Amino acid sequence: MGAEMDTGLRNRVAIVSGASQGLGRATAIALAAEGAQVALCARSLPALQQLAAELKEKYSIEVHCESCDAKDAAATHAFVCDVHRVFGRIDVCVTNAGGPPAKLFLDTTQDEWEDAFALNLRSAVDFAQAVIPYMQSQHWGRFITISSITVKQPQPQLVLSNAIRTGILGLVRSLSNEFAKDGITANNVGPGYTATARLLELAERRAAATGKAERDIEQTWIDQIPVGRLGKPEEVADAIVWLASERASFVTGQTILVDGGMYQGL
Repeated sequence: MGAEMDTGLRNRVAIVSGASQGLGRATAIALAAEGAQVALCARSLPALQQLAAELKEKYSIEVHCESCDAKDAAATHAFVCDVHRVFGRIDVCVTNAGGPPAKLFLDTTQDEWEDAFALNLRSAVDFAQAVIPYMQSQHWGRFITISSITVKQPQPQLVLSNAIRTGILGLVRSLSNEFAKDGITANNVGPGYTATARLLELAERRAAATGKAERDIEQTWIDQIPVGRLGKPEEVADAIVWLASERASFVTGQTILVDGGMYQGL
């Protein structure tokens, strides 16, 4: 983001879920670089603790981390309470969770649908219910969800994601309407094909299903992206930092795609 643009994030308190790897990790680093104090959760505590140590040393900020399964509503609420107890405020909440498995529709199970709902929609609801009262009391807040390009342009074999994640659009729009008067914005970031462990896993599954080489699968994705390459997690994180900043105070209820031009709609 550079020194030219003051984001106003220094000493703000930002929650990032799913922060142990991929987009969540990149977002935590980007917010820390702006001087925000960060509260991190994910299922893997050792990975979080390692990241926390790096952030404290490099950016001289406070970091709080806890193990938390995004599908566990009670654990989410407990984590948010702990964050408020530790820092005394919560300014930014970035909800992020891994995507559901890649499957054809008739291969999906009831349990997978329930899991996808809990992970990719209800987890965002749980965080919103937990953090918004704190943001209301400050009359300032940024609620940001990370979803996927699938909310605008469904992708093959990702029916679970295509169907469940679109609920995020309705959630974000509803929150933006209801809480704008409280100084709270709510926005969604939809990454396109981004170089993360999740994408490697997707390539492996596609390769196994089709008999093609993983690099050929990856090339089919790149061919759909006008910019001509996969996205970097840091590029998604930069969009999130801007939405979290003072500079985006008039932007709410929106979905911003960070997809290298892949989305073909208007």
